[in-house]
This record gives sequence, structure tokens and C-alpha cells, in this order.
Amino acid sequence: MRPIRDNALSLLFGALFVVTLCGQSVAGYLENNERLTEHGQPPEAFLAFITSSDFVVDVAENWQSEFLQFFLFIIATIWLVQRGSPESKKPGDEGVGTDEEQLVGEHAKPDSPEWARARGIRQVIFSNSLLLVMGTVFVLSWFAQSLAGLVVMNEDNADHGQPLMSWVGYVASPDFWNRTLQNWQSEFLAVGAMIALSIFLRQRGSSESKPVGAPHHATAVEGE
Repeated sequence: MRPIRDNALSLLFGALFVVTLCGQSVAGYLENNERLTEHGQPPEAFLAFITSSDFVVDVAENWQSEFLQFFLFIIATIWLVQRGSPESKKPGDEGVGTDEEQLVGEHAKPDSPEWARARGIRQVIFSNSLLLVMGTVFVLSWFAQSLAGLVVMNEDNADHGQPLMSWVGYVASPDFWNRTLQNWQSEFLAVGAMIALSIFLRQRGSSESKPVGAPHHATAVEGE
């Protein structure tokens, strides 16, 4: 049971992701077939639906906004601080830190990752690997959203006898940015609320909260 306990947080959210994605696919499939029936068209097979542009655009639209949120939060917290928030470094600790603080190169410990001990490009890549992966997933999911959305848009245009759009035209269209920005604003609101509310509010036992008795001006997770 120890591996489960040691990885319980990842396992929980991994399971929640699978369950909700499956739930979305089933709900979307049923809604899509109801819509087809209303228009006198035959129902679509489940596999055909989950590989369709309609389903892909909805999934990718949410993924890209989530990964953009974390990408911006990670890079912002390097240089910006919020006094009193456990989500922030302490004022005065802005920046990437020294090699000694980051345990890289000659300051690495025996059990440090191999690429932390390395020098040159490997250390640079590993030092920024979290940001690179988050940014890459954001760009790929944003691109997938744009392609799937373009297919959906052109299918609708064809049904109404309107000209087809190019990828550039769709990416510059109000439809694309309406779908995109409505997700971005909600993500930014959630992150901003977490940063600000954690200054004054507490949740005993959570690593996302300061100790209950820590003063409001205390910054960083240690509650100092």
C-alpha cells in the first residue's frame, strides 16, 4: 500500500481526469445523437463521435487553457511576489536563484538528478523543463483546438452554403477567440483568487495554505 499512499495525490487526480473525460464523452455522445435525431439524421457511433472534430475541439479547448494557466503562473512566480500568499516566494527572493540555492553543478547532492549535476545545455534544459513541457502542451493543444474548430466551422458553413474558411481566417475569427478567451478568463480568475484569498483564509492541513495561526503578512508555504 505504500506506493499508493506515496502517490495518492497523483492517483486521485489521474482517476478524476479519466472519469470526467469518460463522462464528457458519454454526455457529448448522447447530446450529439439527440441533435442528429431532431434533424432527421441517423445516430453516430460512439467511436466516430470521440474521434470527431466536435469532441476534439471541446477537449483541446479546455486543455490549452489549463496548461496556459500553469505556464504563466510558473514563469510569473519566478520574478513576481505577493506578500502574504503561500503561493508566492518571499519579497526579496525574486529571480532564478543561485546555483548553490538550486543545488546544481558543483552544489548538487549525491542523490540530485543527473542533469542537475551536468553542465551546459543539459542543465539549462532540466532547469527549465517544467516550463518547457507546460508551454509545449499548451501550444499543441491550442493548435489541435484550432484545427478541430476549423473543421467544425467549415462543416457548418457547408451546411449553410457559405464559403469555407482557411486556418488563418479561422484563427483570426470571433468564433475562435470567443471560445478561447472564455476559458482563459476563468483560469486567470481562479489563479488570482487562490493567490489573494490564501493571504487571509486558511485550510488546516493543506499544503496550499499557511498554518492557521500564521499572520496574514507571512509569505511562502513555511508561514514565516
